[in-house]
Amino acid sequence: MERSSLEFNLSDTHEEGRLYVVDSLNNLNKLNVCPAESQRSLDEEENTGGTGESMAGSNTRNQCLFFVTFILTLTISLALVSFVIFLIFQTRNEVDLISSRLLSEKKNIEELKKLNNIILKYLNQSRIKE
Repeated sequence: MERSSLEFNLSDTHEEGRLYVVDSLNNLNKLNVCPAESQRSLDEEENTGGTGESMAGSNTRNQCLFFVTFILTLTISLALVSFVIFLIFQTRNEVDLISSRLLSEKKNIEELKKLNNIILKYLNQSRIKE
């Protein structure tokens, strides 16, 4: 059978060399198995010595940024909703005011029509007498 390119003769290397070879094989396996995003997180973990200090700090920072953005978004949304409610009340008040004016003008127009009819009757009667 053919020997795989991943097989090494580990008996000739020192203990550190063995660890390096095993670590290299693990990294090669991770490259073949893990997707790109997972590989980035693995690389970051290796850069921090496998303790995950950078990831914890990054996660905390991301969570803090998320909550600050969330609170800011909620505050702006609340302000916009309050403004819209204020505009609705103002518009309703203006419509009520205009409606009351129209009703009073309608009454005035009806009174003017009555007066006009009375005047026309009077003029017609006065012409008949002449």
